[in-house]
Amino acid sequence: MTTGTSTPSGVSGSATAASVAARAPDVVAALGAALPPGRVVTDPDVLASYAHDEAEWAENVLPVAVVRPRAAEEVQAVVRTCIEHRTPVVPRGAGTGLSGGANASAGCVVVSMEAMDAVLEVDELERFAVVQPGVVNDDLRAHVARHGLWYPPDPASSPWSTIGGNVATNAGGVCCVKYGVTGDYVLGLQVVTGTGELVRLGRRTAKGVAGYDLTGLMVGSEGTLGIVTEVTVRLRPLRDPERTVAGYFDSVVAAGEAVTAVAAAGLTPSALELVDRHCLAAVDAWKNMGLSDDAEVVLLGRVDTPGAAGDAEAERMLAAFEGAGASWAAVSTDAEEADALFAARRLAYPALERLGPVLTEDVCVPKAAVPAMLARIEQIGAAHDIVIANIAHAGDGNLHPLLITPPGDEAARDRAQLAFHEIIAGALALGGTVTGEHGIGLLKRDGLVAEIPPAVLAMHHAIKEALDPHGILNPGKVVAARRR
Repeated sequence: MTTGTSTPSGVSGSATAASVAARAPDVVAALGAALPPGRVVTDPDVLASYAHDEAEWAENVLPVAVVRPRAAEEVQAVVRTCIEHRTPVVPRGAGTGLSGGANASAGCVVVSMEAMDAVLEVDELERFAVVQPGVVNDDLRAHVARHGLWYPPDPASSPWSTIGGNVATNAGGVCCVKYGVTGDYVLGLQVVTGTGELVRLGRRTAKGVAGYDLTGLMVGSEGTLGIVTEVTVRLRPLRDPERTVAGYFDSVVAAGEAVTAVAAAGLTPSALELVDRHCLAAVDAWKNMGLSDDAEVVLLGRVDTPGAAGDAEAERMLAAFEGAGASWAAVSTDAEEADALFAARRLAYPALERLGPVLTEDVCVPKAAVPAMLARIEQIGAAHDIVIANIAHAGDGNLHPLLITPPGDEAARDRAQLAFHEIIAGALALGGTVTGEHGIGLLKRDGLVAEIPPAVLAMHHAIKEALDPHGILNPGKVVAARRR
């Protein structure tokens, strides 16, 4: 199994860090000459804030510089300069990632897309928007709503995460059980390639099959094949108000059985989210919402089918919850209360972070396997004496076990890492995948190797080497370097 990091062309072995570091003054000076004033930052305190994303315990170092471009041509200048100086380039969105995909590597330049945050165009007739990668997800949704349109992908980090970062990991979210993930809405991209070209991929038309799907290839590639500088996204009309069904369960397994029952009833909810007591208690301790008194697990379902058909779907979901053993379940008649429950779901991760280091999983299994996977997660937590909180996009089998350890407890950290890998193995054994929406980054490279066969891994390597021949784009992430 290959887990080493890839290296820039002409640099190999133990000399990598030293030789790249030796070139740092030259590349910083060259970047300063190639870019407008103020774009290049080298202050160590600022560099530290750009060294990593939110992935717990993923390795990182200080970059040699951070560049904050304001135009695609400036990103192109960065890549061309880094090719010339054989320097790694690590693209970064808002830094909300949970797999280490934006973590700085030895001698690298971090390119932060935060200043490229404009919505460039909204076409109401064709229902698309053109945005820069630094646009925050929720800001795009609010912007297009003024045109009577809706952008569905909504990761829990939507108040903070950016469209570029969402594209990089093919992010999902609460609505994806019915409406799909980021890649389902990306029509086209502008990209700086690994050879320093600025190109456009994809289309603006509703249909188009000319050539290979290079847009789809870039989505989810975590900055290893190109740096996205513009995104054209598909939009939908604003939808009807949702009906919320809430159910309380005595165990995560019982809640998982309700998820299977909803699918067996032929329902496609607009959301179906699981939140356990650990998460609710953490949110209560932070926000005093009073949600953790009555249930071990809360299952939150929504339907957005209009009219009487939507009412009937809500009642069928309620029946599925009750049939699976809910201790209490109801169709909410209080929109404010329903919104508070979903707000608690989005707050669960930052609330748990306040308690100590949180190692976040992102496995996805078939819906029929959700109860079995939740049972395995409980067993793994007990076996390793690790507190595991559970939140999940349960409706599509995307589970987020959160492994919580006391600050400074190295033994607990070691046990959590063992549990992390056992959860991955359990998901694969049930026909699942190692990541549903967070990406591979650094944390799941071994899991990727376990999931895909050698012939397919070789295809990954071939694509990487073809599109990044100098080996500078986010090296060491996703697919580790091929040993020669």
